[in-house]
Amino acid sequence: MTETSGKSVDARHDVRTSRRRFIATAAAAAGATVVAAPAVHAQAPIKLKFQSTWPNKDIFHEFAGDYVKRVNSMTGGRVELELLPAGSVVPAFQMLDAVSSGILDGGHGVAAYWYGKNKAFSLFGTAPAFGWDADELLGWIRYGGGQELYDDLVQNTLKLNVVGMLTGPMPSQPLGWFKKEITTADDMKGMKYRTVGLGADLFKEIGAAVTIVPGGEIVPAIDRGLLDGAEFNNPSSDLVLGFPDVAKVYMIQSYHQALECFEILFNKTKFEGLPKDVQEILRGAADATSSTMMWKAQDRYSKDLEAIKARGVKVMPTPKPVLETQLKAWDAVIANLSADPVFKKVIDSQKDWAKRIVGFRLEYEPDSKFAYDHFFKTA
Repeated sequence: MTETSGKSVDARHDVRTSRRRFIATAAAAAGATVVAAPAVHAQAPIKLKFQSTWPNKDIFHEFAGDYVKRVNSMTGGRVELELLPAGSVVPAFQMLDAVSSGILDGGHGVAAYWYGKNKAFSLFGTAPAFGWDADELLGWIRYGGGQELYDDLVQNTLKLNVVGMLTGPMPSQPLGWFKKEITTADDMKGMKYRTVGLGADLFKEIGAAVTIVPGGEIVPAIDRGLLDGAEFNNPSSDLVLGFPDVAKVYMIQSYHQALECFEILFNKTKFEGLPKDVQEILRGAADATSSTMMWKAQDRYSKDLEAIKARGVKVMPTPKPVLETQLKAWDAVIANLSADPVFKKVIDSQKDWAKRIVGFRLEYEPDSKFAYDHFFKTA
């Protein structure tokens, strides 16, 4: 080996030794950095107590649960809504006040339940039968000025510390459950009848003795003779709540609650203290579950109406003379309540929207019954 080659070997050895020393030093420094860094803990989730106004077994409570699951999933665990059925913290009809005061962080119900605070409140859940459906009601909320009118009523007129989101369109509700068939509006005069919201004013106009009770109390009241007739909302709820056990006449189609939607409430102070993106998720989840609820209802309601028939219940449409009487009663209710400027402001806005939107639909779309009968009606 020459001297030159020996020096080359020594040089390569020195380079490798220096590289090993550099790597070892860097690793040691990195290790020291890891040890020296403060411990990082995941932020605790924001826990919110969220009560529905529905019994645990009702499909409405399931709809509330769908919203809760969507929020908890979309926030990736940053928010944990805890769903509770009606009565867990407060009775159903006290949920709004409990959310406003902070006893509850939020809740799921319908605007018609707060009709006792201001009758205009019911317009956001059980508006008059202007020929529109609940999806068109939500269109008014989003694009017809309805949300602004709702916020003004809730926060300025009533001074409630809540943020509300209207969601979940519902189909027309039945006239209800009875011991015998209703053939004329006179059959309901003096009848002990359960409904809610502006439907109470309408049936009082017809002559019924209206009682307002939460959904979970209706069937026991019929069973004890405290009610002669009642409506709640839909075939799935009616079936699981036990209506077929206490009445065998189910009158469907009615104008007293021809359209309705749900209401999701949060304590305003609590809501505004949340991160902005979480606020947007709470609103976005309301819209997302509005759609999924409507699609789920299509499936479940149609199946459960057939199940009700299989229980020996006589299902029949409300006679046209009763519907005509209801529309005339709406005229009187609207005229009477429009003396209140708040009510009149909301109802005028709804009329303007319904006249344009329903007018467009009736002019633009073909008759769905005509097509349905062509394919499915049997002689």
